[in-house]
Amino acid sequence: MSEAVGAPGRGLGAFNVIQLEHAEAIVTGAERAGTPVVLQVSENCVAYHGALAPIGQAVLAVGRAAAVPVVVHLDHATSADLVRAAVGLGFGSVMFDASALPHDANVAGTAEVAARCHADGVWVEAELGEIGGKDGVHAPHARTDPEEAAGYVAATGVDALAVAVGTSHAMLTRDTVLDLPLIARLRAAVPVPLVLHGSSGVPDDALTAAVEHGMTKINVATQLNKVFTAAVRDRLGADPALVDPRRYVAAGRDAVAAEVARLLKVIRADG
Repeated sequence: MSEAVGAPGRGLGAFNVIQLEHAEAIVTGAERAGTPVVLQVSENCVAYHGALAPIGQAVLAVGRAAAVPVVVHLDHATSADLVRAAVGLGFGSVMFDASALPHDANVAGTAEVAARCHADGVWVEAELGEIGGKDGVHAPHARTDPEEAAGYVAATGVDALAVAVGTSHAMLTRDTVLDLPLIARLRAAVPVPLVLHGSSGVPDDALTAAVEHGMTKINVATQLNKVFTAAVRDRLGADPALVDPRRYVAAGRDAVAAEVARLLKVIRADG
């Protein structure tokens, strides 16, 4: 991951893969933008495909063939066994998500995973759990405390930290209001790159501002799915007799590539 993380004020785009066409599109978009990119395979994606190896090996192959630096990352893994499987396949980065556990168990479990991954040269991302009794770290009203975040990083040894600053997962509208002053305080307190989850709900200008205030890794999933689905619907609507999936799935792939290239410029991944 270190080769993909740029200078301060430069974002790193991390995009979730659902199927092979997503990975191809994300890499195409990154090549157009001339920037590194992260291909993310989530635990939910693994469940959809029935196992990690088929989709994981395919994504790794796409990354190896890319003309820009590509990191393949395991996203939101709650199982240490799944983390081990990803490391064994050659993933360069993992997110171990122990946020549902009590704080002490989160710290202990994450520290153990981080130590094992570091022995294999793999980066580890993590997140704190529920904050102040709120409804989860990614609820819009949840906020990460900078002092607590710094202590968590010191105790676990993780390489990146997902923080709660106003976003929420799976948003279909792009009207999230980020807590930019909090991002700046977190950046000052936490010695590792900060990660913004739920970025699909954030408007373009706020994504740019998030990077300016100290965010580094910007995770995007739902926005790409919206673009992909809209393009496929349009293609099928234009030709009701179309039955060859290559011809309509390609429309989704092309649309995702264009959106990835655009978003990488929004987050200043190109410096």
